[in-house]
Amino acid sequence: MLITTANDLPGHQITEVLGEVFGLTIRSRNLGSQIGANLKSIIGGELHGMTKNLVESRNLAMSRMVEEAASKGGNAIVAMRFDTSEMGANWTEVCAYGTAVKIAG
Repeated sequence: MLITTANDLPGHQITEVLGEVFGLTIRSRNLGSQIGANLKSIIGGELHGMTKNLVESRNLAMSRMVEEAASKGGNAIVAMRFDTSEMGANWTEVCAYGTAVKIAG
Protein backbone atom coordinates (compact mmCIF):
# COMPACT_ATOMS: atom_id res chain seq x y z
CA MET A 1 0.00 0.00 0.00
CA LEU A 2 1.49 3.31 -1.11
CA ILE A 3 0.84 6.04 1.47
CA THR A 4 1.62 9.74 1.11
CA THR A 5 0.82 12.96 2.91
CA ALA A 6 0.68 14.67 -0.50
CA ASN A 7 -2.60 15.16 -2.37
CA ASP A 8 -1.32 13.40 -5.49
CA LEU A 9 1.20 10.76 -6.49
CA PRO A 10 3.70 12.04 -9.05
CA GLY A 11 4.46 9.26 -11.51
CA HIS A 12 1.19 7.47 -10.76
CA GLN A 13 -2.27 7.99 -12.16
CA ILE A 14 -5.17 7.95 -9.69
CA THR A 15 -7.92 6.06 -11.48
CA GLU A 16 -10.55 6.04 -8.75
CA VAL A 17 -11.18 7.84 -5.46
CA LEU A 18 -12.72 5.46 -2.92
CA GLY A 19 -13.27 7.86 -0.05
CA GLU A 20 -12.04 8.61 3.41
CA VAL A 21 -10.45 5.88 5.47
CA PHE A 22 -9.26 5.97 9.04
CA GLY A 23 -7.84 3.87 11.81
CA LEU A 24 -7.87 4.78 15.44
CA THR A 25 -6.82 3.53 18.81
CA ILE A 26 -7.32 4.78 22.32
CA ARG A 27 -4.55 3.84 24.69
CA SER A 28 -4.10 4.31 28.40
CA ARG A 29 -0.75 4.95 29.99
CA ASN A 30 0.49 2.13 32.16
CA LEU A 31 1.30 2.84 35.79
CA GLY A 32 5.05 2.25 35.39
CA SER A 33 5.34 4.70 32.50
CA GLN A 34 3.22 7.24 34.34
CA ILE A 35 5.42 7.11 37.45
CA GLY A 36 8.56 7.34 35.31
CA ALA A 37 7.09 10.28 33.41
CA ASN A 38 6.29 12.10 36.63
CA LEU A 39 9.87 11.67 37.85
CA LYS A 40 11.34 12.69 34.47
CA SER A 41 9.20 15.82 34.43
CA ILE A 42 11.11 16.98 37.50
CA ILE A 43 14.63 16.36 36.15
CA GLY A 44 13.95 16.63 32.41
CA GLY A 45 14.68 14.27 29.54
CA GLU A 46 12.83 12.07 27.09
CA LEU A 47 9.93 10.03 28.38
CA HIS A 48 10.92 6.70 26.78
CA GLY A 49 7.85 4.78 27.97
CA MET A 50 5.52 7.46 26.64
CA THR A 51 7.44 7.66 23.34
CA LYS A 52 7.19 3.89 22.90
CA ASN A 53 3.45 3.99 23.63
CA LEU A 54 2.88 6.76 21.08
CA VAL A 55 4.90 4.96 18.37
CA GLU A 56 2.91 1.76 18.97
CA SER A 57 -0.35 3.73 18.86
CA ARG A 58 0.55 5.44 15.58
CA ASN A 59 1.58 2.13 14.00
CA LEU A 60 -1.67 0.47 15.08
CA ALA A 61 -3.79 3.37 13.80
CA MET A 62 -1.95 3.28 10.44
CA SER A 63 -2.38 -0.47 10.17
CA ARG A 64 -6.13 -0.15 10.73
CA MET A 65 -6.35 2.64 8.14
CA VAL A 66 -4.52 0.47 5.58
CA GLU A 67 -6.87 -2.44 6.31
CA GLU A 68 -9.88 -0.22 5.64
CA ALA A 69 -8.39 1.10 2.39
CA ALA A 70 -7.65 -2.44 1.22
CA SER A 71 -11.19 -3.58 2.10
CA LYS A 72 -12.50 -0.83 -0.20
CA GLY A 73 -10.24 -2.05 -3.01
CA GLY A 74 -7.64 0.68 -2.67
CA ASN A 75 -3.95 0.28 -3.36
CA ALA A 76 -2.86 3.72 -2.15
CA ILE A 77 -3.76 6.41 0.37
CA VAL A 78 -3.29 10.12 -0.30
CA ALA A 79 -3.51 13.12 2.04
CA MET A 80 -2.65 10.92 5.03
CA ARG A 81 -2.60 12.67 8.42
CA PHE A 82 -2.45 11.88 12.12
CA ASP A 83 -4.61 13.43 14.80
CA THR A 84 -4.00 12.98 18.51
CA SER A 85 -6.10 14.06 21.44
CA GLU A 86 -6.29 13.45 25.16
CA MET A 87 -9.37 11.70 26.45
CA GLY A 88 -9.51 11.89 30.20
CA ALA A 89 -6.50 12.09 32.46
CA ASN A 90 -4.66 9.03 31.16
CA TRP A 91 -6.11 8.17 27.74
CA THR A 92 -4.78 9.23 24.38
CA GLU A 93 -6.60 8.83 21.09
CA VAL A 94 -4.52 8.47 17.93
CA CYS A 95 -6.26 8.60 14.56
CA ALA A 96 -4.66 8.06 11.15
CA TYR A 97 -6.78 9.19 8.21
CA GLY A 98 -6.56 9.83 4.50
CA THR A 99 -8.26 9.18 1.18
CA ALA A 100 -8.21 5.67 -0.29
CA VAL A 101 -7.56 5.58 -4.03
CA LYS A 102 -6.80 3.16 -6.81
CA ILE A 103 -3.73 3.88 -8.86
CA ALA A 104 -2.86 2.44 -12.25
CA GLY A 105 -0.09 -0.10 -12.58
